[in-house]
This record gives sequence, structure tokens and C-alpha cells, in this order.
Amino acid sequence: MKIATYNVNGINGRLPVLLRWLEETTPDVACLQELKAPEEKFPLQAITDAGYNAIWHGQKSWNGVAILAHNMEIQEVRRVLPGDPEDLHSRYIEAIVNGIIIGCLYLPNGNPAPGPKFDYKMDWFKRFTKHAAELYVGKMPVVLAGDYNVIPTELDAYKPERWTEDALFRPETREAFKKLMAQGWTDALRKLHPNETIYTFWDYFRDAYGRNAGLRIDHFLLNPQLDKRLINAGVDMNVRGWEKSSDHGPVWIELAD
Repeated sequence: MKIATYNVNGINGRLPVLLRWLEETTPDVACLQELKAPEEKFPLQAITDAGYNAIWHGQKSWNGVAILAHNMEIQEVRRVLPGDPEDLHSRYIEAIVNGIIIGCLYLPNGNPAPGPKFDYKMDWFKRFTKHAAELYVGKMPVVLAGDYNVIPTELDAYKPERWTEDALFRPETREAFKKLMAQGWTDALRKLHPNETIYTFWDYFRDAYGRNAGLRIDHFLLNPQLDKRLINAGVDMNVRGWEKSSDHGPVWIELAD
């Protein structure tokens, strides 16, 4: 079973890229972030024509998350992260597909830091960590996939010294990620590629993609039931080079049945 995560950076503006990627790679499940489209503007017909069922949580101009499943049923569990009824951002959606709980997330960026946006990031992170702990102790296999907006270590950034004051790499952010991982989650890409330079995001400026000056901020966290089934993981870096592509590349894992 192949599960992917992809920050599309505007699903309608980059729909040709998304559809081409789906056709060429055919993931069984695709978690999407940054739809940047309200509920009614989700391109359901095009997704359906590509062979995918979909659930989504949209928001005008910002955020937005979706889960696609290729010829499989999607049982929606929730579309809001618990803990703050006043938080209206569309950043989390959770479903059961083929017996696996799939949490698709778009964690806040948090810049400029310090400030209100960084405070929101850290509050959201706390809520997410609490929810993840509840999922972890359950009996079902769980994957938490998406754009975490976290650079976990210096290995995950081109010239990490340039990011020390950024919300993605501040000590508080990395410590929050460590606290989450301490629950027992497996970082899928790092398990299979522990020392390799792997990026999932390349800025549009200064030919970052051409120079491979990127960041690894899109992650797959697996609980023990899925960790033992992990057989492959990677990044479709070439997609980032397509015309009018997102500034992220799709990330994927393969699980043994």
C-alpha cells in the first residue's frame, strides 16, 4: 500500500500538476495540504475522474486539507483538531482507509517569531501532540502525514544556520517535535534514510530547486503497528521541477500488506 502526502499550494491553480502526478504514480492514498479553496470550490469531479474518492475541509484563500483514496472507501473520523472550538483554520482531517487511521495535517507556519502567529503554532502543536498520544495508545495502525512546518535537525535544512530564528527551526519548535516523537512514533523517511540529505520543500526564490537548497518539513509519523510494515519511502523531487508546480514535492511511503 502506497500513501503519499503533498502540499499542493493551491489545488485549483495547480490541478494539472496534481492530476499528472496522480496518474504517473497512483498512490493508494494521498493526503493534501494548502488547498486554498472553500468547500464548494474543491475540484471533486476532476479527482473522481482520476479514480479517487475524496474528503476535504476547505477554507477560502488559505489552509485546507484533503484525503484521497484510489478506488477505496474513506470513512471520515474528524475534520477538526480537538481542543479549541474557536479555531476555525482548516488544518486537520482524519479518516480510516483500508483499516488504517490516517491523520492529514497542515501545522501552522508560525512566522514571524516571536509573536501571535508563533504562539498559535505552539498552541496548535500542543493540541496535536495530545491528540496524537490518544491515537498512539489505540489498537489500530496510525499514520500522521502532512506539512509539519518543522525542520527537525540540521540535516534537514540547506545551510541550517540561516534558519535559527525562523519559526520552523526555533528551539521551541524542535523541542515540541521531539516531545511528539517521544511518544514512540517513527519518522518514516529517517528510519530508511538516516543520514541522507532529503528535502521536501524548495523556495521559489534564488533557484532553490536548481541548487537543491531545500528543507525537509513534510513528514510521515507511524505507530508501531505500521512501523513494522514500512518497506520504502521517498520524495518525488522531480515533480517540484514541473511547470507551475508547488514549492513542495510529494512524499510517500510503501507499506507491506
